[in-house]
Amino acid sequence: MSAALEKLRFLLVDDNQHIRSIVSTILKGVGVRHIREAMDGAEGLQILRDWQTDIAIIDFKMTPLDGVQFTQLVRNSPDSVDPFLPIIMLTGFAERHRVFEARDAGVTEIVVKPVTARSLLDRINTVIFHPRPFIRSPDYFGPCRRRRHDPHYKGPFRRNGERDAGEEKIEI
Repeated sequence: MSAALEKLRFLLVDDNQHIRSIVSTILKGVGVRHIREAMDGAEGLQILRDWQTDIAIIDFKMTPLDGVQFTQLVRNSPDSVDPFLPIIMLTGFAERHRVFEARDAGVTEIVVKPVTARSLLDRINTVIFHPRPFIRSPDYFGPCRRRRHDPHYKGPFRRNGERDAGEEKIEI
């Protein structure tokens, strides 16, 4: 995998220098050569405008612009340089409502702190080798939030190809 990683460009956004150092060391240890760092979401957005990025790794809680706000701007801003950018969120906030907040903002994957090399590399592998399709609905744009097929789901928004017998197909 290191041959594939050495060409990728990573943006690392975290207000904690120690976390940035740990994540940067993990990335360099597996062959990543192109890493830019930012201390908050606002600085991260500026780097995105000036430097083509393949994967962003961001912290949840930062000021003045946190990871959720950063993700919402990347996904929905009319001047976003890449609304499809894979975004991996690092967070010490593993409560269900926080995870849902990140997911509903359009985060691609989540890694709970304390970060380990294995947990981070598993998420990187997922966004590279098993990317989720992006969907657009009236109130959401981002990677599909459902990770499994639910044959009992009766709502109007289904993945392409999912439907019950006799039900019309709605593409999202």
